Amino acid sequence: MEAALARNLPHLDDDLTDDAHRVRSALLARGLETPLVANHLDSGDRRRRIREAFTDIATALGLDLTDDSLRDTPARIAKMYVDELFAGLDYRQFPRVSVIENKMRVEEMVLVDDIGVVSTCEHHFVTIDGSARVAYIPGERIIGLSKINRIVRFFAQRPQVQERLTQQVLVALQTLLATEDVAVTINATHYCVKARGVMDGNSRTRTTALGGAFKNDASTRNEFLR
Repeated sequence: MEAALARNLPHLDDDLTDDAHRVRSALLARGLETPLVANHLDSGDRRRRIREAFTDIATALGLDLTDDSLRDTPARIAKMYVDELFAGLDYRQFPRVSVIENKMRVEEMVLVDDIGVVSTCEHHFVTIDGSARVAYIPGERIIGLSKINRIVRFFAQRPQVQERLTQQVLVALQTLLATEDVAVTINATHYCVKARGVMDGNSRTRTTALGGAFKNDASTRNEFLR
């Protein structure tokens, strides 16, 4: 099953680290991978195709692309999509993670709070803006703290739904740390709610994913959520 699913993903075997392979495989096995199909386009091809497509969009909107303010907009959009907003679609960009032996025998919760989250709603391609709280209870391994932020950012740099993003961060850390004792919560504003549709600028969405002791032990769960 995993092999069949993997054939649909681009760049499966192109210069991926062991960590990227293991995380992707874990997400595939749990049905949490972002829906992807192989298109075999390199980054230059993707930028070209997006530039051409956005030129059509701008023209359909009646924008004058000969104006000096708009002339380079399709190219800017293409570069932004491929190199920035959606860089997390390419597992070759998965962060290099420093996981070391827990020689200090740390047993208490490690928590990183107020991690900035900027992602893109896959339904309307507008911004999701918020913050994440991530915690784990060390077993045999501990992780460099900045790597937690980088993992959150990697999965945020995709067209997303917040529920999947939360679960992806959870499973990635469980895989890398070889423990179920991980918890993730994300609190965010969705511009598909704020800037269109109901146009509610006040509401925020909170999603939580809990594993191991965070799911099974009420005091540990309450400590994290508090």
